[in-house]
Amino acid sequence: MRLPRDLGGEELAVLLKKYGYSITRQVGSHIRLTTQQGANIILRFRAIARFVSVH
Repeated sequence: MRLPRDLGGEELAVLLKKYGYSITRQVGSHIRLTTQQGANIILRFRAIARFVSVH
């Protein structure tokens, strides 16, 4: 999945909530968003989203 480079992790997390994702965990500057179906996305918070993992 290609992400826009000018979108911060915090902004992306807010946008993904509209699609059923919720913040399930935060460790340091990384947050995990999860859906009811079990899909995960891991983002760097307060910085440009660089790493995305969808399972």
